[in-house]
Amino acid sequence: MSIKEQHPPHHVPVLLDATLDVLHPTRGENYLDLTAGYGGHAESFLGITENYGDSFLVDRDEYATRHLVRFEQKGVTLLHTDFVTAAKQLIEKGKQFSIVLVDLGVSSPQLDQSERGFSFTQSGPLDMRMDVRTEVSAKTLINTASYDELIRIIKQYGEEPHGFARRVAEAIVANRPLETTKELAELVKEQHRGKWRKIHPATRTFQALRIAVNDELRQIEELLPLLPQLLKKDGRVGVISFHSLEDRLVKQYFNEQRHAGYEAELNIITKKPLDGATYDVHNPRSRSAKLRVAVKK
Repeated sequence: MSIKEQHPPHHVPVLLDATLDVLHPTRGENYLDLTAGYGGHAESFLGITENYGDSFLVDRDEYATRHLVRFEQKGVTLLHTDFVTAAKQLIEKGKQFSIVLVDLGVSSPQLDQSERGFSFTQSGPLDMRMDVRTEVSAKTLINTASYDELIRIIKQYGEEPHGFARRVAEAIVANRPLETTKELAELVKEQHRGKWRKIHPATRTFQALRIAVNDELRQIEELLPLLPQLLKKDGRVGVISFHSLEDRLVKQYFNEQRHAGYEAELNIITKKPLDGATYDVHNPRSRSAKLRVAVKK
């Protein structure tokens, strides 16, 4: 094992203080983190609840789960799988929790490790898989998807205008096969017209490919209706999203619960989301984060 892997990598959990404040963990409560990452949130929550034996940490990234072993040594159960699969398994076993947290963001180490292929700022293989056991990588998708499918992915998941999506798709098809993130980022940048300031022209295309590779939006859609079954009475759930596509799904589900009357299973605590730009100003990767919270009736 390399020195880099012997210690948990540096990852500042987003909206940590706000999450602790609104989910309000207390001693003895059990905790489920469906996207545990490198344990930043879990460290703080479990440090307060001290209920390790009845708590679960989930992540589909093997690199992340290796860094969660320190919690397993204290009695926490680790699940190396996606959050929908984990939620269904826990529901089948009748498990319910005082606190459930879902942080939908890509972690800092995933972005920082060039070999993971998430970042356009460093050259690495076109991968982007959160779970390397899955078959389709960004390289597979880029080099085999049809022209029309590429346009759809970039428009739908990257929220790019049709004209730009079309130009990027044309460039990809004309220059295949592509091997590295640097190749793709340069290709996308070449299709941009006019000046750009803070946001690199490839940002949304990379987001779109990552979402498609990891089937992220379908996962969220499947998870949300399962959340009430994972909560004890008065249990709290917090969902942190990072872009409008994610937040739209969470907001829609919470609004359905808010207006469901007697059939509602959740009370919505956050009328408006707590955002990173306001509540976590010192963490640059919190800027676009939004936290929504609900309580089980």
